[in-house]
Amino acid sequence: MQRRDFLKKASVGAAAGAATTLAAPAIAQTLPNIKWRLTSSFPKSLDTIYGGADVLANRLRAMTGGKFDIRVFPGGEIVPGLQALDAVQQGTVEVCHTCSYYYVGKDKTFGFGTSVPFGMTARQMNAWIYYGGGQKLLDDFYANYNVVSFAGGNTGTQMGGWWRKEVKTVADLKGIKMRIAGLGGTVFSALGVVPQQIAGGDIYPALEKGTIDAAEWVGPYDDEKLGFFKVAKNYYYPGWWEPGPVIHFFVNKKEWDKLPKEYQEAFQAAAYEANVTMMAEYDHKNPAALAKLMQAGVKVREFSSEILKATAKAAQDLYADEAGKNPEFKKIYTEYDKYRRTQSAWFSLAERRMDGFLQTGK
Repeated sequence: MQRRDFLKKASVGAAAGAATTLAAPAIAQTLPNIKWRLTSSFPKSLDTIYGGADVLANRLRAMTGGKFDIRVFPGGEIVPGLQALDAVQQGTVEVCHTCSYYYVGKDKTFGFGTSVPFGMTARQMNAWIYYGGGQKLLDDFYANYNVVSFAGGNTGTQMGGWWRKEVKTVADLKGIKMRIAGLGGTVFSALGVVPQQIAGGDIYPALEKGTIDAAEWVGPYDDEKLGFFKVAKNYYYPGWWEPGPVIHFFVNKKEWDKLPKEYQEAFQAAAYEANVTMMAEYDHKNPAALAKLMQAGVKVREFSSEILKATAKAAQDLYADEAGKNPEFKKIYTEYDKYRRTQSAWFSLAERRMDGFLQTGK
């Protein structure tokens, strides 16, 4: 009797499973085939940061049975890397993968989407964007440029770049021509540095030819690939201008609104995956890359307290000045800084003590 009951239930379950199997393609068939183009700001050779766009595209194809297909183009193939946002805004492409702070020349408020000097770390940025109201604040601002945004990667706290000579004091900074992105360049300029914004693939030749005296990019894994250690041996830390830089997917607002709800949900899920996995991949790859750089004779140096204190003060002066004349900047900065202070208070307890003990044993 038990055997007959089991067989009866199994047959019903099998029928239900078959119905589900048949239903899924029927639902999929009601959704359109969509082909988008994505322009990246990064060269394909930088597989981790460029790879965030591949994660998005591959997951979308997998989740939609290939119906939502995004083709990824490296920086320079459709438009130069630092014009990716403009291409989306103008409708040249539907989506890009770039850093918001590349566009601070349009409005310094763009800095908050990626990272601002002495701002929040990667984990804190995720908390702010996903749960602390950051997404709404950013999208209210990005609406002025006809785009919507999705966090799509993070590098963690970056290194302080490659310098031809040692810099120990603020006086040593004067006249240095440095490739640096975002508001970090504005802060450094207050101390005599001459900032240059150069796309990733163009930094090495500029450093090699002496067009610039210093350059920052990301961290050991990418920096080793780009070969900076061959022409500048002083590798500074920390990259105080990028404590937790977010890389974003920007989508043309009109194209986003055209998407079926199912595709919008799939896109958001794929962007989440790209955001989380990029950080994990950098954390995995950077330690080995740093060891190789040190074996190659790289001198790892810490920015002096004098330089850190001076740049921190210059950053605060910049924020106060910009908030006084730019309502968009003030709106985000007020909420961002309030959230940063709350996060800092929490991280100063358990996280700071645990990290300190694990790293020093004291």
